[in-house]
Amino acid sequence: MEEERAENAVDRTLGRLRAIDSRPAPEGGGPFATVPDGPGGSGAQQPAPADEKPLTLADLYRDHRLRLMRLAMLLVDIPATAEDVVQEAFTGLHRHWTGLRDETAAVAYLRAAVVNGSRSVLRRRRTAREYVPPHAANARSAESLAMLSAEHQSVVDALGLLPPRQREVLVLRYYGGLTESEIAEAAGMSRGTVKSTASRALDAVARIMEERAGAPVPRRPEEPR
Repeated sequence: MEEERAENAVDRTLGRLRAIDSRPAPEGGGPFATVPDGPGGSGAQQPAPADEKPLTLADLYRDHRLRLMRLAMLLVDIPATAEDVVQEAFTGLHRHWTGLRDETAAVAYLRAAVVNGSRSVLRRRRTAREYVPPHAANARSAESLAMLSAEHQSVVDALGLLPPRQREVLVLRYYGGLTESEIAEAAGMSRGTVKSTASRALDAVARIMEERAGAPVPRRPEEPR
């Protein structure tokens, strides 16, 4: 499988997950369901039209939590850990509420916080020699994965075998739907690094899937991980 085919496979798989996870979430759940606007009230947001209520932290939690959970799950594997990463991101958002301009800035903050929190988890995890990535999932994650075809599931498995930075870039691009500039901001790297990392990641996905299909492809000489 060449890189272009790998890109198409990753795009279809993570696009499918994104569509599944975009289904409306149940009303009223979650620890932030009753959180007020945050320190200083709604001063961090642009004035809302007269017929609309100001955006609250609970609104953001309801609208974005599931996709942030999936983002964290794709990066750290463990549902409980992903939940912790996302909760910490919302806690940080609450602390910084008055310094944010609008919903776009708030979502960008949450996304970057999830990426950085996931990195911290992975750094700590590397110190545990006998760590083996699990494949457990919470109910909603299990439901989403069960709705994937065998081909899509093989792509998810291949993503799980990538080095963390490569996985980050592909997940942010094809699940998060971010541009190279947005990925660079969220992941703390240059646009050029985003582009080269994505290319190496897609090459690696192609190689993994070909090898699993019984048709190994040559590894690039001294390919950086």
